[in-house]
Amino acid sequence: MNKKLLSLLVSLVVVVGGLYWVFGLPAVGNPEIPTSPEAIARGEYLYNAAGCNACHQTGDAEGPSGGYEIESPFGGHFVTPNITPDEETGIGGWTGRDFILAIKHGRSPDGGFYWPAFPYRSYMGMSDEEVLDIAAYMVTLSPIASESYQHELPAWQFSWMMSGWNIMADFMEGEPPAVADDPQLQRGAHLARHFSHCGECHTPRNALGISDLSNEFAGQEGVASAPLTPEGLADYSYDDFVYFLEDGFTMNFEQVGGEMLDVIEHTSQLSQEDREALAAFLMRDR
Repeated sequence: MNKKLLSLLVSLVVVVGGLYWVFGLPAVGNPEIPTSPEAIARGEYLYNAAGCNACHQTGDAEGPSGGYEIESPFGGHFVTPNITPDEETGIGGWTGRDFILAIKHGRSPDGGFYWPAFPYRSYMGMSDEEVLDIAAYMVTLSPIASESYQHELPAWQFSWMMSGWNIMADFMEGEPPAVADDPQLQRGAHLARHFSHCGECHTPRNALGISDLSNEFAGQEGVASAPLTPEGLADYSYDDFVYFLEDGFTMNFEQVGGEMLDVIEHTSQLSQEDREALAAFLMRDR
């Protein structure tokens, strides 16, 4: 084989390998969605812990049929989709593979890319088993035929660009602070970082919208995003903050509003043990 042909083949392999690395689907297998009552009950709890209804069930809707608008920091807004098991307009027919690809990797069943307004960067910390339990619950919801509106974004934004954004985020996010090997703190970290996805609103981001995990929960400038650090929560006692997660009243007996009220709607459905774990994690080292 001559050198030119060899060089061409090597270049072709590099290009194809690079494209697969950027656009290829993660290998997640094709697991079955469990059907047991226990899995469905676990899934309902985790679905609520993840706050899915906050963005997918709007107004007087009877289920998570979508339509909620999320402002984009780069102009325009995203519109949340219908996640009821309707065959035409929702997630009817999704497999266990589809759920894992979407929730943990931000990929659609046809291989497309979801925008990170959907917090898959946080949800990626869930286990596959937790995702499948959520799927077990979601497929039991009543299907609602509701076609979501299209995102309204600047003309230069294309979803395939998220392939490169995800790779940059992998390198640029950094690592969050280590957590002591204590079961309560580990549980609280899992809930705060992944299910409750507190960092989506409370962790600083760079100009590309990539989270700075080295400053986890330090608050975001320009938005109503208080720091969820031991210093930022210094005015709360441990018990005060546990109660806050249940009823939404601050230490000054003021009811929170806005998007945080939606958060409280979901943290109030956590067990007392899990609310205490969240408080222990966020207020650690005090």
